Amino acid sequence: MNPARPRILFVTGKLAEPALRRVLADLAPRAGFDAEVAVLNITVAALMTANWVARHLPPGIAADRLILPGFCRGDIAEVSSAAGIATELGPKDLRDLPEFFGKKSGPPPGYGMFDIEILAEINHAPAKSSEAILAEARRYRESGADLIDLGCDPGGTWVAVGDVVRQLKADGFRVSIDSFNPTEVEAALEAGAELVLSVNSTNVEHVRGWYSHFPAAEVVAIPDTPSDLDSLARTVDVLKEIGIKHRLDPILEPIGFGFAASLGRYLEARRRFPDAELMMGVGNLTELTDADTAGVNVIIAGFCQELGVRSVLTTEVINWARSAVREFDLARRLVFHAVREKVLPKRLEPGLVLLRDPKLFSMGDEGLRELAARVTDRNYRIFAERGEIHIFNGNIYVHGSDPFTLFEQMLAADAKLDASHAFYLGYECAKAVTALTLGKNYTQDQSLRWGFLTIPETSHRNG
Repeated sequence: MNPARPRILFVTGKLAEPALRRVLADLAPRAGFDAEVAVLNITVAALMTANWVARHLPPGIAADRLILPGFCRGDIAEVSSAAGIATELGPKDLRDLPEFFGKKSGPPPGYGMFDIEILAEINHAPAKSSEAILAEARRYRESGADLIDLGCDPGGTWVAVGDVVRQLKADGFRVSIDSFNPTEVEAALEAGAELVLSVNSTNVEHVRGWYSHFPAAEVVAIPDTPSDLDSLARTVDVLKEIGIKHRLDPILEPIGFGFAASLGRYLEARRRFPDAELMMGVGNLTELTDADTAGVNVIIAGFCQELGVRSVLTTEVINWARSAVREFDLARRLVFHAVREKVLPKRLEPGLVLLRDPKLFSMGDEGLRELAARVTDRNYRIFAERGEIHIFNGNIYVHGSDPFTLFEQMLAADAKLDASHAFYLGYECAKAVTALTLGKNYTQDQSLRWGFLTIPETSHRNG
């Protein structure tokens, strides 16, 4: 022991002891502490409670700090009082201890600021009831939207638009109107809408009237055709002459229909209008590309952050984009920090890593055999790593990639395997196969990790 280094006592159960000692043997020298391990008289550390630990601690504790397993339930102040030292919960998985001790990935202090505004569009709003619109708007707000955009349909006039805008305003929403119909726009502005999407040479003549009646209103200027930035410049000249507040949208186009050129237009628009507010509608990528949208949103957010595009219009129509607003909310915080601090956008926002886990843990064959040798009861332990499922209890150890074959082997070895336990094992094996297929960590009785989409799992295991 080095008297200059803190001494930390780790409390665990019998099964986890070897794995914990291996992790600490590597971690303690690197993290600058001396490790002690207290193995209490319980097989599974996850079953500990703070009250039980407080009554079963070893005498004469001389450590500076005590770490309990992350699953320990109850008031850890009881343990701290009994031990006479500061006590805290460690991670739920002991393999996360290196991250727990200062090497943790994720947001640094002060992380989370942003300067890109999210407009969430409610598509085909005229075809929806006011109740449905309000419910969708509330869902968008919970996901991080700053403003609700009412997407109107061409060819008719939405007579209820004013009433819907008033309802949204009464519920605390900021509202924009997405229409080229001047009647709809005027009704929305009268009811409190603050932004009009969009204006070009076909309807710019209406802006003078809007500005005279609603001087606080703002409009979004777009080119007459996506490739015609000169037409955008002409519209901007009219808007400046009127004096109305405006932002510019050079229009992002789908892949295969001018995507690369449209990114170039954003760069050119920034060159031509260095002080202008820019907006980007990202639906032409998120809704029209066969790809999960989280990664798409991060890339587009990074482009917007670097270029100074300070508002983004998005929506959640197609099923694969059903969490696009929340994704962009996380993405704008990630890219803001990366650009401002000049750091890579890596190991800062694990909530955006959805399909695969950031890194995989493995006990290895030796660790699994050692753990299996210490199990003496009938309860099955399940692990999934390196392409195989490993299942064992005090009587059997089977492993392989086909859960049906493994189950046949368990049935042959365990005549007392009842239906409820068999169902539980099948459920856990399904999770294990999913983890192996996608490159995720599997931990028995815990939900698989799906980034910000993870739903905590309540274990129904009863022994």
